[in-house]
This record gives sequence, C-alpha cells and structure tokens, in this order.
Amino acid sequence: MTLLLLIVILFLLFRWRWLMKKIVQQMGKIILTDSYQENLIEMIPGFRHMGIQNSLENSLRAETGDVLHRPIGSSAKKWPHLDPITFIPAQTTPFPIDGEEEVDVSVTIGPKAKKPMKIKIPLMISGMAYGVALSEQVRLSLAKAARNVGTAINSGEGGILPEELDAAGKYILQFSKTEWGKEEETIKRADMIEIKFGQGALFGMGGKISPNNLTGRAREIMGLKENEQAVIFEHFFDNQTLEDLKNLVKELRDLSGGVPIGAKIGAGGKIEEDIDHLIEMDVDYIAVDGGQGATHGTPPILADDFGIPTLHAVVRAVNHLEKRKMKEKISLIVSGGLLVPGHFLKVIALGADAVYLGSTILFAVSHTQTTKALPFEPPTQIVWNEGKFKDQFKVDEGVKTAEKFLTSSTEEMKMALRAMGKRSLKELSKQDLVSHEWLTAQMIGIPYSFEAWKMKK
Repeated sequence: MTLLLLIVILFLLFRWRWLMKKIVQQMGKIILTDSYQENLIEMIPGFRHMGIQNSLENSLRAETGDVLHRPIGSSAKKWPHLDPITFIPAQTTPFPIDGEEEVDVSVTIGPKAKKPMKIKIPLMISGMAYGVALSEQVRLSLAKAARNVGTAINSGEGGILPEELDAAGKYILQFSKTEWGKEEETIKRADMIEIKFGQGALFGMGGKISPNNLTGRAREIMGLKENEQAVIFEHFFDNQTLEDLKNLVKELRDLSGGVPIGAKIGAGGKIEEDIDHLIEMDVDYIAVDGGQGATHGTPPILADDFGIPTLHAVVRAVNHLEKRKMKEKISLIVSGGLLVPGHFLKVIALGADAVYLGSTILFAVSHTQTTKALPFEPPTQIVWNEGKFKDQFKVDEGVKTAEKFLTSSTEEMKMALRAMGKRSLKELSKQDLVSHEWLTAQMIGIPYSFEAWKMKK
C-alpha cells in the first residue's frame, strides 16, 4: 500500500502538467460542445439574472422552509452613501494646522443631563450583544479597548457580563425589550442608558432564540432556565403608549441618578415623526441607525426592503432637530455602514455628535485571529458566542488590535481636521463639504464641485 501511494505521488509530481492539460481539454470539450440546456455555463446568465446572493439565499429558503437570518446586514442593494462627498482643504488662507499641534476631538453626550457623558474621542462601540451575538472573550476585548482610548461601549440587548462592566471605562446600558439586563445595580452603574426601539437591520422586531442557539454562561447571566427560549419582545409594555415610554424615561433618569437617557431607532421614512415622539419623551440623546446597519442575524426582507440610507437619515435628523430648536439640547449619534475614518468624520460634519462602530470594529478586534476559522468556516466563527472557534479567541490580542484601530482612526480624523485648518471637532460643519454629485449636493445643501464655491443655506 505504501509503495502504491509512493508511485501515485511520483506520478503526480512528474506528470502534473500532462494531467492538468488532459483535465482542461476534457472540461473544455464539455463546455464548448454540450447544448446550452445541459451546459454548466447556463449558470452564468442564471446568476446574472438572479444574482449569486439571491440564488444562494433562495436555495437556503428551499432547504429549510424557515425564515432566513442573514448576518452582517444588507448587501443586496447599493445605498446612497458618503463617498461622493469630500472635505474642503485649507491651503492659501486659512492655512493648515501644524502637524504637531493637538486637535480636540472630545465629545459630550447629553449636555442637558445632570451627569453628561464625556468621552475623549467621537467613536463609540455599538450594542453588539453578549450571548445573543458575541462571545464573552470578544466583549471583554472591546470593553478594555474602549477604556484604554477613553470612549464608551454599548452593552447591546444581551446579558450583562460583570467582568465587562468592571473592565469598561464608560458603559452604555442598552435597555431593551427583554426580561434581562434591567437590574437596579446595573442601571445605577451605567454612564448612559439607551432605550432600544429599533435598529437599521431589524427595526422594531423582536425574536425567539432556542436553547440550541444560545448556550453556555450567557444563559445563566440572562436568567434563562435549562430549556427556555430567550425572547426579545416587540414592545416594552402591554398595550403601550407614548405616556408609558415617557414615564420610563423619567424612571430611568431618577434611578440612575441623572445620566443621559437616550433612544435608539432604525432610520425610517417617518424619521421626523419618530424624533418628535422622542422629544416628547424628554430624551437626552437619539441614536439613529441607517439602512446599512448590520446585526448578528436578520430576515433579509427587513435588512434590504426597510429603512432609509444613513446619509439621508443624518441630514433629515439634523434638519429636524434644528427646526425644533433641540440640536444643542439633544445629542445625535449615528451608525449604519460607517466603515472608515472618512465616513466617521463626514457624518459629524453633517451634524452628528458621535458615531457608533459595529461591523468595522468587529473585524478590527478579530483581525488576524479570523484565520483560525478559515478556509472552511466564515471568519465570524471566531467572534460569535456560538462560533466553532470562539474558545481560540485571545482576549489580550483582541484588546490590542481594537485599540490600535480606534487610535489610528482618530489620528486620521485629526489629520483631516488639521488639513481643513481646524483645531477642534467643534469647528467642523457642513460648510467644510462639497459633492461631485449634483443631486447629493442639492439635497444636503452643500456646493456642487463643478461650480464656484458658494455655501448654500
């Protein structure tokens, strides 16, 4: 048997070119002579007509008969985004700021709250839930990285890890439509509380997670019995009203001792109406998640066929807060498809106070550790709580890479501010923007780059 194997290896070693040529000749003959209906190339027009992703997702629907839950948000459509917008450089006057001069990028969220939350950078880590989505190791890495750079991390709607609460610097408790994560002690330790009404990839819908898909310590922390489903509801109260929610805001404000109480919504076609309702509830900040927002898993119809683009959302939200004379009183946090420092800075120029990072920080924290899952599993199998390689994730390595990403991104944003002649993030506005797309320029109210500069009102 050993001799036979050796002969085969030697044959392949010395005759591999001949073998490859024979395979190519045979495959070429089949593809070039079979009738179209029997030919493999029939897949090409089929995929072009359906799209590869649509074809594969429809195959999964046909296989299971269940509602699909796609991870990492919408990828089936091209949303209008921030790339057609560029910054205006300072060159002849004003002049750029010297590279050695410090630039202030600190932010205060909830200025009218008794205890506003102050962070050193405008980048915060969004609510990616422990257990429901991320593993304990990844959550700890993100919490420590956030503390090291002086920013905040959002708990998400999963369980609250005691070690994470201890490790984090600034902690945002997401008050979700669940039975867990509402302990009075946790509420009192939070630096900010976010009532979650919806998000960009899922909006206001809840869900049920079977015991098979939520295992380990997370179940204990969430208070789930052995075979109990984890339920995320669609409402906070039975037959809830705006008055119920207004009272909830007041209760949380009193219980927490006056930290900012905010709300998270997915950006929809009636965003102004949603904002009016949140103003009525007396929130200190609003987090708006655009249509490009991602999540651990969502039915594709919610990710692809609901919501409005992040670009449209931030412009409309800012305009409406200004119209209601609330822009200086209610902070605005924006997320959804913000992947690089240019995106982060542009939404701030458009009027956001800070941004939430989701997918981009998730890939940063896992960095080269994703290779432990490749090539036979997707890279996210290293970060999910139910991931096959979660136990191989190294916390200290995750802390370093996430911290470096946040630091690098912040330094890039500072460089951009210096290039515009600015010493502070507070000096940035949409007057520092132009667009090479005429319609984008018109809708935002910034100059079209083919025309002489003249700021629109």
